[in-house]
Amino acid sequence: MNSRPLFEPRVAAASLSGASDAEWAEAAADYVGCAFLGGVALDEPTRRAARQLVDRDREEFLPADPHHFVNSQLRALDDVPIRPAVNVRSSTLVPLEDAADLCRDHDAILEINAHCRQEEMCDARAGEALLHQPGRLCKQVEAATATGATVGVKVRAEVDGVDLPALAADLDAVGADLIHVDAMDSEPVVADVADAVDAFVVANNEVRDEASVREYLEYGADAVSVGRPSDDPRVLRRVREATDAWFREEAPP
Repeated sequence: MNSRPLFEPRVAAASLSGASDAEWAEAAADYVGCAFLGGVALDEPTRRAARQLVDRDREEFLPADPHHFVNSQLRALDDVPIRPAVNVRSSTLVPLEDAADLCRDHDAILEINAHCRQEEMCDARAGEALLHQPGRLCKQVEAATATGATVGVKVRAEVDGVDLPALAADLDAVGADLIHVDAMDSEPVVADVADAVDAFVVANNEVRDEASVREYLEYGADAVSVGRPSDDPRVLRRVREATDAWFREEAPP
């Protein structure tokens, strides 16, 4: 467990493509220390993939200017008492670096999306495709961290051929500050990732109540994130109370 929290309380609202904007983050601010906006497609290949996803009735952020959109969303949260983060998808480095500059200037976290498993996004060499191309993913982390931004990566478990703890260790070695793990149905992988890195580990998937919070924190996660019910204050309150209680119990005398 990392002793240097990137946000307090150690609960985050996780990004929901096309739905997680500044208004959504502000609504969760009483319960979370961080909100991951996005995902935002930054370059033309990923924007083309996002348009294809919209064509088959998925929600996506598709502003005319993604750079301006990210900046305006972060500006809207400047006075909200949470640490914002932006989940981004890109197949190229320059748009990623530009977004990292904005995150640095707003004390926000840039989160590289190596998580989206939609075929269109993987064909654009983004999302889950990056888990199979660790060299490219590490280059994205290096480029983003070179701007001085705090950089995280969202990954998923249960991807064939991917040794997630080994990949997390590689990302940690090139400067990733945060590893956001969608555990899928393999919750113990959080312990393996936490053991492999010094980075801040956020555990995600079915975080709903005290039992799920305690399971992930006992595996060594530094924080938990809430996905689909992130707009439900009843769930957020339960998770916040359970997380606060766990850290009070585990705090050294």
